[in-house]
Amino acid sequence: MQDFVEHFITQSTTYALIAVWLVAFLESLALVGLLMPGTVFMAALGALIGSGQIGLYQAWLVGTLGCLVADWISFWLGWRFKKPLHNWSFLKKQKAWLDKTEYALHKHSMFTILVGRFIGPTRPLVPMVAGMLDLPVRKFILPNIIGCIFWPPFYFLPGILAGAAIDIPSGENSRGFIWLLATAAVLLWVGGWLCWRWWRSGKAAKDAISRWLPRARLHWLAPLVSVIAIAALVITLHHPLMLVYAGILWKVFGGA
Repeated sequence: MQDFVEHFITQSTTYALIAVWLVAFLESLALVGLLMPGTVFMAALGALIGSGQIGLYQAWLVGTLGCLVADWISFWLGWRFKKPLHNWSFLKKQKAWLDKTEYALHKHSMFTILVGRFIGPTRPLVPMVAGMLDLPVRKFILPNIIGCIFWPPFYFLPGILAGAAIDIPSGENSRGFIWLLATAAVLLWVGGWLCWRWWRSGKAAKDAISRWLPRARLHWLAPLVSVIAIAALVITLHHPLMLVYAGILWKVFGGA
């Protein structure tokens, strides 16, 4: 099945852009997005962009349109069916979350809608809840447009970086450089996540991860991993093949 999908997407630019629109739309649609492994699909489509099979700006435009259509459908569904949705057992179990979202939308609507767009579990729910709470359209429209514009390239980026790395000419150093590049990327992500956990550890409620990463451990682990990640990045930037890789990325982003 996966081979068939890849074959279908790579047959033409039109098919690939249809796939981008569908993924962005379904990933953002109320409740449906909870079932979609959208991050994986967006990264896979980003790899096609990085390898030159899809144009970045075409995919960006189509992805933005998919987000906008899904968000406004979600907003309308929340507004039109707010009473049945409030009585739905699934959402009743999420009353605490709904109360927090309601407060956040009323007090900081722009920040909540923007941040919700970039967080997996809240992405397909915040527009619907905004409609359920009768949030004025004037408060929803601007952060929604901004979020939908910047979300696609943010989620394409890991795939773009991977796809561009695949196009590095094979040689005795290419495999080592790709592994170094992947290691630096993973370390940077883990270091950023640990720093975020460290920053949130004094404010957020305890969760399952807190057993393994208490605040005392994060005090030294987050800085340590961050320093290692920065060192790996510096080594990667000084690798002889970095100029080749940068040239491939320059072409992806519209360079000559």
